[in-house]
Amino acid sequence: MKSIIKRNIFIAAVTVPAMMLSVSCRDTSPFDDQPPMPVTESPETPGENDGPVAASYNEQYRPQIHYTPARNWVNDPNGLVYLDGTYHAFYQYNPSGNDWGNLSWGHATSTDLIHWQEQPVALTPDELGMIFSGSAVVDKDNTAGFGANAIVAIYTSADQWQQQSIAYSTDGGKTFTKYANNPVIANENSDFRDPKVFWHEESRQWIMSLALGWGCGIEFQGSTDLKHWTKLSTFNIPVDRCNKGQWECPDLIRMKVNGQDKWVLLVSVNPGGPAGGSGTMYFIGDFDGRNFTADNLDYPLWLDYGADNYAGVTWSNLGERCVLLGWMNNWNYCGNVPADPWRSAFTLPRELKLIEHDGGLLLANTVVPEIEGIAGEWSDVAAGKLPVGDAYQLKLTVPVVTNSSFTLGNDAGEKIEIAINAASRKLLVKRNASTGATDFNQAFSIPAISSPLNTDGDDVTLDIFVDRSSVEIFTENGSMAQTNIVFPTSIYDILTSDSHVEAKVRTLTRIW
Repeated sequence: MKSIIKRNIFIAAVTVPAMMLSVSCRDTSPFDDQPPMPVTESPETPGENDGPVAASYNEQYRPQIHYTPARNWVNDPNGLVYLDGTYHAFYQYNPSGNDWGNLSWGHATSTDLIHWQEQPVALTPDELGMIFSGSAVVDKDNTAGFGANAIVAIYTSADQWQQQSIAYSTDGGKTFTKYANNPVIANENSDFRDPKVFWHEESRQWIMSLALGWGCGIEFQGSTDLKHWTKLSTFNIPVDRCNKGQWECPDLIRMKVNGQDKWVLLVSVNPGGPAGGSGTMYFIGDFDGRNFTADNLDYPLWLDYGADNYAGVTWSNLGERCVLLGWMNNWNYCGNVPADPWRSAFTLPRELKLIEHDGGLLLANTVVPEIEGIAGEWSDVAAGKLPVGDAYQLKLTVPVVTNSSFTLGNDAGEKIEIAINAASRKLLVKRNASTGATDFNQAFSIPAISSPLNTDGDDVTLDIFVDRSSVEIFTENGSMAQTNIVFPTSIYDILTSDSHVEAKVRTLTRIW
């Protein structure tokens, strides 16, 4: 089964029985000899096999400010698209259970990027296979002939081979109709997936980025109608550190810096991430409508240096604004994390910008400003018990001219340790038995998760977003990000420090 090859690192790490992965994919295809019909109204809604959805959204480890479906397995975000005031987030989803398999597109919507409403499953497996990752665009000019402003989803059909297919929605994303002539890119290859599509105005065509898996490359294709595609070029890079794992989930993004256009290519890689297992690297360069050419930089550059931000892609149809959502987990242990009746969450949405540092460019990411909508008033705090509730943001100004450390802990004595190494100007995080549950998978405990601060000056201000099962750390300008999931018995709400720090905190209201 081709999907097993795609995720073979995950399978080996968690030792899932083969029979568990060979989930039967029900044939929901409506187009044999009949006209295509919507496929969203599938009986595979959340909780199908377990009666009504029973999630309280208050279970132990349930994130309180991060989106999770009511129940069941999720991984990569897919088809992020904005239309008529609504943000759509589709994602890899198993409607039938809490393990990887039967991959479909789950669906959630938001008007503010923070509060999300789970919707019926959007796309389910058919005779071409499971519905792997992909993207969605708003076809404003009706290039595909499905109607002006139709949402067109482009995804990988994954069975024996990985092929590219499309589906379309003319009701604002509520229901989708699979294109009768799928696949639009036929293929007999095991590594050819995760199409990310955007409109390139200069060449008047749609551009698709496709990951070549263990081929460690990105293939670009072009189309004027989303149905017929022509190969344009392939991007590879002769840097061994970039090629330790399979390449997945690409995203080619036009960005502005000092009034000039630059292009950023995101590539998720598994294994080979900065903390082990999976991670997301990026390349900065130029794109001419056919070829992406990377600048001569010290690759790999990492979007996030933590263990748990993977497969992140950006929303389409947002103009020049660039907002990313990532899967908050790692293929090293994702099948074992102690979350039930759901498994896995997504990062807080991130605003991406190119910034200058040390004579070059960095891709900065900070939490979107919409977080203000659930934020309370700032309070100055000292070491000790923090006046917080379900989740919070902690802002710390920490010296970097000398070594320093601080911890976030709870009344059970569990804690996550964070340190600044002055000589290397790095931030170090310890995730071990002291942080909470770790014994579910031996790969989860990591002695030191290291991030360069990428800042100047004698101190650094950190923005730390703490939820029940995650800690996301950013420098104030986004020059460094480190995301790690944790499983303490209760939220960390005690601050300790071995040096002087300036601290303030504000509560973030739960989104459920």
